[in-house]
Amino acid sequence: MEIQVLDKTFVPFISAERIQNRLEEIATQIERDMQGDIPVFIGVLNGSFMVFSDLIKKYKGDCEMSFVKMASYIGTQSSNQVNQLLGLDIDVTDRTVVIIEDIVDTGNTLVALKKLFDQQRPKQVKICTLCLKPEAYKKDIPLDYVAFEIENKFIVGYGMDYDKFGRNIPEIYQIKE
Repeated sequence: MEIQVLDKTFVPFISAERIQNRLEEIATQIERDMQGDIPVFIGVLNGSFMVFSDLIKKYKGDCEMSFVKMASYIGTQSSNQVNQLLGLDIDVTDRTVVIIEDIVDTGNTLVALKKLFDQQRPKQVKICTLCLKPEAYKKDIPLDYVAFEIENKFIVGYGMDYDKFGRNIPEIYQIKE
């Protein structure tokens, strides 16, 4: 069923059930990879709040968590400029950091995050994203956990917005062309 968000029409793309199944698999994979480490999960606001919440609930090991807020989108387009709006409030020196993103497309936010975390000297930084647009991603920062590789079309829902609307939709919709 199509939905309307502001002036755009979107069609169903990834169901809530598929999202939850993939997050369960990724939480299990992260648990295996931690091998006794207590990770610091860092959610990138605003978009990752649903991914972060659901992934953390599925993660069975000990962990700490915090958030940073970065902004790079205006409407449906990346501005190619990333602004840090809320900074890191936890010491990650010699810690394993798992950055949780809603979507990686250009990778500009990841570059800014990597710069931010490199100053903190963590033991290692892992990147987890719900969605990756491989044809848009041209950076050389490896992604450790990717739930879905998708085509380079605009999506909304499950935390991702179109001009601040649609974040509360429990599944992901793709723009109708």
